Amino acid sequence: MSDTITIEEVQRLITRAPFHQWLGIEVTALSDDGIELTARWREEWVVSPERRYTHGGILAALIDLAADWALVKRTGRGVPTIDMRVDYHAAAMPGDLTVKGRVVRAGSQFATAEAQVYDASGKLLASGRGTYFTAPPKS
Repeated sequence: MSDTITIEEVQRLITRAPFHQWLGIEVTALSDDGIELTARWREEWVVSPERRYTHGGILAALIDLAADWALVKRTGRGVPTIDMRVDYHAAAMPGDLTVKGRVVRAGSQFATAEAQVYDASGKLLASGRGTYFTAPPKS
């Protein structure tokens, strides 16, 4: 894939998916081995109306999304997740989230990438690592 892919192009690719649109994903940084995203907080993320914290599935989805798209400069596209693990470090309270994804190892068939989710103050909320299928699609 070309090293010239831009943030705007990646933004268009990511937000083709209705789920990513709903998450309010904005690509804020792009590098050869990583990506940074912002997810705009939504009231629908709340799992406990009394305590107001965000459902862990939202955090897991953001980790998967950022780890997957950290590979975009190498693949030019999102890639299927084969396996993923998530660790939760703190409750995500209402507010926008920053997600940073990074390629750990890239191969021609499989890649490993990781991501972390932070709140507006920079507190680590969740982290995870996934394995992704990077082989080119069959024609």
